Amino acid sequence: MNISKAHFLLFYLTMTAAIASGLAIFSSATNITMLLQYAASGMFVPLLLALVTSFLLDPVVGSLEKRSIPRTRAIFTVFFCVTTLLFATASWVIPYAQNMWGSLLSDFPRYTEQFLNYVREAQSSWQARLPFLEHYDLSTAAQSNVKQMFSFLLVETPKSAFRLGSLMILVPIFSFFFLRDGNTFMRGLVALAPNRYFEMAHDLSFLISRQMATFVRGRIIEAVIVGAVITVGLHFTDIRYAPLLGLFAGITNLIPYVGPIIGMIPGILIAAVDLGLGGQFWWIVILYILIAQIILDNFILIPVLISRVANLHPLFVILAIVMGGKIYGVLGMIIGVPIASAIKIAFIEVRHYRRAFSLPETGTDRHA
Repeated sequence: MNISKAHFLLFYLTMTAAIASGLAIFSSATNITMLLQYAASGMFVPLLLALVTSFLLDPVVGSLEKRSIPRTRAIFTVFFCVTTLLFATASWVIPYAQNMWGSLLSDFPRYTEQFLNYVREAQSSWQARLPFLEHYDLSTAAQSNVKQMFSFLLVETPKSAFRLGSLMILVPIFSFFFLRDGNTFMRGLVALAPNRYFEMAHDLSFLISRQMATFVRGRIIEAVIVGAVITVGLHFTDIRYAPLLGLFAGITNLIPYVGPIIGMIPGILIAAVDLGLGGQFWWIVILYILIAQIILDNFILIPVLISRVANLHPLFVILAIVMGGKIYGVLGMIIGVPIASAIKIAFIEVRHYRRAFSLPETGTDRHA
């Protein structure tokens, strides 16, 4: 009886110690994971922008390298030219942009008030036609969202200036190492694959890198062209803030499907308030919808620059946008499509290798 009690006590102490040790290890691992996640969260945007920059500059660096210029010297040459161009542009643009941004912030309450008036009139109209919607107050929700947006702009503008300063330091440093040692990094990662998967890993790294580079260049070129066309088109009217509206339309155009709709809202709203619903207003609507999106983007730019690269069904594109936005906000919506495209390439290549070359475990199972 005493032996049984001793065994039970030993078992109890052993299990208690094991559970306590497991909880301590789990708690430590969780804390370490949270610390690593917090430390890495500030690096995601600089690394992403540096990767995009390296994709854009790599063809220029490669062309200089083909002319017997060492790669490091070619990178410094490209960086010097780009930096000189950026400083020359910034010295001319920044004062103009600051005045325009300050004027826009001062005019923001007037635009939002007119927008809320439009919402109230629309609400009264549909409530008169559809009585079951009379308890839904859209104007209050719109007013709350507008206040949140305005406070967000006031709070985030100084923070964005500080973040821009840190990005101007980190992005060039990361871009330099991506351009100089990117191939070395990829070869090192591929070398970690087992010998039986080495060829497949090599092909995957090459195809995904090429896909990402082509997609990023295509999207950036598309956004620049769309933003430039809208800016030039708006200059034919009396609307204010044409450069800012064109820049906003170009950036939001990076988000498939949803972005162009978001990009045209500020321009149409400002046109309705400042210009009225006359000929200039309808020209701006035609510019945004017909010229920039339907003719230029859908019929020219997307077929030439994007479709052959992404090659994704619209349903998968929408899922990638929604899931990316859920994980990382607007930035996740932008990068969701190329990540989904890379996953598709991985699945296709793995299936191709299994069918064409019969990977070893498949062959072993077959012989067994």
